Amino acid sequence: MSRYRPPGAPKAAYITKEGADKLLAELKYLWKEKRPAVTQSVSDAAKLGDRSENAEYIYGKKQLREIDRRVRYLEKRLDQCTVVDRLPIDRSTVFFGAWVTLEDDDGQQERFRIVGPDEIDHHEHYISMDSPVAKALLKRREGDEVTLRRAGGERTFFIEAIEYVEP
Repeated sequence: MSRYRPPGAPKAAYITKEGADKLLAELKYLWKEKRPAVTQSVSDAAKLGDRSENAEYIYGKKQLREIDRRVRYLEKRLDQCTVVDRLPIDRSTVFFGAWVTLEDDDGQQERFRIVGPDEIDHHEHYISMDSPVAKALLKRREGDEVTLRRAGGERTFFIEAIEYVEP
C-alpha cells in the first residue's frame, strides 16, 4: 500500500489584510512562544533518562514536528498569497472580500463574505472563493438571481446587498 497522495487542487492565492494578519500572528506565536516552550519541555524530559519509554519526550518530539510543519506551511503560504488591501472600483458587483446578503423565495436571508481559502476557519460566515457558492456569486450584481446547489437540492436566491469593508 502506497502512502502517495496526489496533490490537491491549488488554492486561490488571495487573502484579505485581516486574514494575513491572523496567519502572521499564528506564525509568530508558534515560532516565538509555543516552539521554545515545547523545546524546553522536551529538553527537560530528555534529562530524565530512557527516552524510548518516556511519554513526555515522545509526545514533545511529536509536537515539535507538528509545529515545524505548520510553521513551514504558514511561511510558504504567506509568500504565495497576494494580500488584497484595497476596495474594488465597482462596488455594486461581487468581488473578493465582499459581504453578500442572499434572500431565498421564503424571505430567509443569509450573509456571506467571500475570502481566501486560508481564512474560512476564522469566521462562520466566511466562504472560500474556491467554493461553488462563491464561484456562482462572483461578478454578479444586486438584484441578480442565483441558483445554488445545496444539500437539500437546488435553490434560487436573490442578491439583496453587496457590501465592502474598508481594509
